[in-house]
Amino acid sequence: MTAFRTLDDADLAGKRVLVRVDLNVPMADGKVSDDTRIRAVAPTINEIADKGGRVILLAHFGRPKGQPNDAMSLKHIVTAVGAVIGRPVAFADDCIGADAEAAVAGMQDGDVLLLENTRFHAGEEKNDEAFAAALAKLGDLYVNDAFSAAHRAHGSTEGIARKLPAYAGRSMQRELEALESALGKPERPVVAVIGGAKVSSKIDVLENLSSNVDALVIGGGMANTFLLAKGVAVGKSLAEPDLVETARRIMAAADKSGCAIVLPVDVVVASEFKAGAASRTVDANAVPDDQMILDIGPQSIATVNGWIDKAKTLVWNGPLGAFEVPPFDTATVAAAKHAAERTRTAGLNSVAGGGETVSALHLAGASDDFSFVSTAGGAFLEWLEGKPLPGVDVLRQG
Repeated sequence: MTAFRTLDDADLAGKRVLVRVDLNVPMADGKVSDDTRIRAVAPTINEIADKGGRVILLAHFGRPKGQPNDAMSLKHIVTAVGAVIGRPVAFADDCIGADAEAAVAGMQDGDVLLLENTRFHAGEEKNDEAFAAALAKLGDLYVNDAFSAAHRAHGSTEGIARKLPAYAGRSMQRELEALESALGKPERPVVAVIGGAKVSSKIDVLENLSSNVDALVIGGGMANTFLLAKGVAVGKSLAEPDLVETARRIMAAADKSGCAIVLPVDVVVASEFKAGAASRTVDANAVPDDQMILDIGPQSIATVNGWIDKAKTLVWNGPLGAFEVPPFDTATVAAAKHAAERTRTAGLNSVAGGGETVSALHLAGASDDFSFVSTAGGAFLEWLEGKPLPGVDVLRQG
């Protein structure tokens, strides 16, 4: 049984169900240009409506800083939501107060209503008690289906869940079950691939994983700082010399807990960072002073793939090289394809997340074969850091 209350635990028929969703979608020429986030919450909306619930959608859009802003009104999203869920969607000009109350009062079982941007009220981001109470007044039950906002203790993610019976929606449930399988109670060995430009942005991730996984593969510019920490010269490569001691501390903690730190043994170098730049592969100990590391080499790719072969569980966040610019996408694409194949053929549980990671897996054509790919950037990162997520904790059973 899941540790979180889900729709399976809720009596929805005839109830006013406040559903927190992520509709912070990209727009172009006044229309939604990517409906991925809407499609993610459609199953929850339709299930509640099909079971006779009255679906009242709560969402934010942009950063209006507590003030109404027409450019950030959710009225621009209504048509796209209706098209995805295949149902009419009504709209209320506010998320609390008389307008919202009148719109909710007019609903029938199975109806869907989208309330205006919660961030038009300063009380949302302050998690103000009165604001949360005004939201809760509109419903009988609360469902959170927005994992991407679960790391924020806001009125519509945390405050309201303390005032109504609260449940995880289907998208949230899938996310929580995937994360639990990857780091909560994983099958071992667990291998984590953590890449990206800077150690400074992922210190907490590296420190948490170094005591929770069996092998930690470090890629991207971050690996250069770890090479520096081992006394390896990295030429003109992106690195953070002031974090060398931090890298040494993480390596010592990993050694103490029996976690292998996997760093490049050969690297791809170039004199400039641009598409099609002349490049060559050198030993990691032989980077020329006037060159920069932009990817890992074939021996290192083979090592990473070897760890993936050993793994029962794989957690991935961040690229292995400067994947945005060919040919420096080679290692990321090769390892992603290998992980996808192991997932497909050998039962590897592969869980990935973060904006760059999602882009890299799409580039490799590997995302569909991963066990789970999270589109929640900040929340996924804080989960990797081992931090509590306020919007999740209030959904726990007991």
